[in-house]
Amino acid sequence: MTKFLDLGAQPLANSYIIKKNLNKKEKKFNLSAGFNKKNYLVSILKTVSKERMFNSDYPYKSSESKTMRSSFKILANKIKKIYKPKLVVEIGSNDGAFIFNFDKKKVIGVEPCKNLARKTIKRKYKTFSNYWDVKLSKKISKINKADVIYSANTLSHIEDLDKVFKAINILLSKNGILIIEDPSLLKCISNTAYDQFYCEHIYIFSTISLRKIISKYDLEIFDLENLTTHGGSNRYYIKRKKCNIYKIKKSVEMEVKKEIKYGLKKLSTYKKFSKKVKSSRKKLLEIFSRLKNKNIIGYGATAKSCTVLNYCKIDGKFIKYFYDTTSYKINKFLPGSKILIKKYKKLNVKNIDYAFLGAWNFKKEIFNKEKNFLKKGGKFITHVPFPKII
Repeated sequence: MTKFLDLGAQPLANSYIIKKNLNKKEKKFNLSAGFNKKNYLVSILKTVSKERMFNSDYPYKSSESKTMRSSFKILANKIKKIYKPKLVVEIGSNDGAFIFNFDKKKVIGVEPCKNLARKTIKRKYKTFSNYWDVKLSKKISKINKADVIYSANTLSHIEDLDKVFKAINILLSKNGILIIEDPSLLKCISNTAYDQFYCEHIYIFSTISLRKIISKYDLEIFDLENLTTHGGSNRYYIKRKKCNIYKIKKSVEMEVKKEIKYGLKKLSTYKKFSKKVKSSRKKLLEIFSRLKNKNIIGYGATAKSCTVLNYCKIDGKFIKYFYDTTSYKINKFLPGSKILIKKYKKLNVKNIDYAFLGAWNFKKEIFNKEKNFLKKGGKFITHVPFPKII
C-alpha cells in the first residue's frame, strides 16, 4: 500500500461534542490514504475499531433524506419486479429506509447500531443488531437463503473484506444476486472530493478494484449503474460466476474503460489528486478570508464536512454555526472545529449572507429547498469540484 494523501490529524467524524465536554481533549488519528498497486484498491491507512464508530450513538439516519428515501423506493420496486425474491437481506439497514419498502416476511435487516435497529424492530421488521460476519450469516441462512443481498454505503466501512464476502457466499442462494452501492472512486478523484475520506470510509471502491476482489469468491459484476447519491456512487449487481441467468451487460466494461482511461490503475493519478487537494484547501481559505466580515453559516453538519473543516483548519472564526436536520446532532458541536449545530430553519438573507455546503452531495435537494434565499441574493460556498461561490 503506497501512501498518496495526508489529511492530517482528524477526530472521529461522527463524534459530535456535548457542551460540557467542549474543553476535553479530543482523540484524533492521522487520516491518510494509500493505493494498492496489485488490486487497485484505495483505502485509509489507519483504521478505527468498528465498536468506536458504529454503536448506539450513531447519528446518521438515511430516512431523514428525501433523496435517499426516493432512491431506495425506486430500487426496491425494481428488485420486486425483476428478481421477485423470496428473501431480501440488507447489510447495514440503518433506520429502515430501504427495508420498509418490502413485506415484513420477505426481508431481514442487519444493523449493529442499536439505536437504529430499534426503529425497524419497533415496526416488527426482523432485524439482527449485530456486526456482519460469518457467524451471523450462518444464523440467517438457517431461516432461509437470500435471493437478494443489498448493502448501501456499508461494505466500504468494514475492514476485513475477506470475511465480508465469505459471509455473503454462505447466505446467497444459488442464483441469488448481491447489490452493492458505494461512493465511486472515479467521481471522488475527478471531483477532488477529498471529504469522501474519513474514519468510516475505509475503502473507496472502483469497478476495477471491486471486480478483482470479488473474483476470489467466484463472484462477478454483471450490471452497473452510476448514481448521483453521495456525490456520485456506483450500484453494482453481482452474481455467482456459475449462474448463467444474468448476462454481463455493456455497462460494466464501459465503466472499467472509463476508470482505466482516467488512470485509476496508476499511482501518478493519485499523486496528482493529492496536489489538487492542497490547492483546494488554499483556494477555500482564500474565499473565507475574503468574506471574513460576512455572516457565514454551515449547511449540513456531515461527516464529510468534518474532514474539510479539520484539514483546512476552519472553525468558529469563519463559520458562526451549522444548520442540520438530524435530531441527534442539534445543540452539539462538530468534532475538531467545535462549531455549534443548530436546528434547521429556512435560510434568510436578513441574517445570513453565505452558507457553506457541508452536504454538497445533496445540492439539488438543498437548492430546491432554499429557492427563496437564492432568489433574494443569498449565496452558497462549495469546495467541490473546486472552491467557489454559487
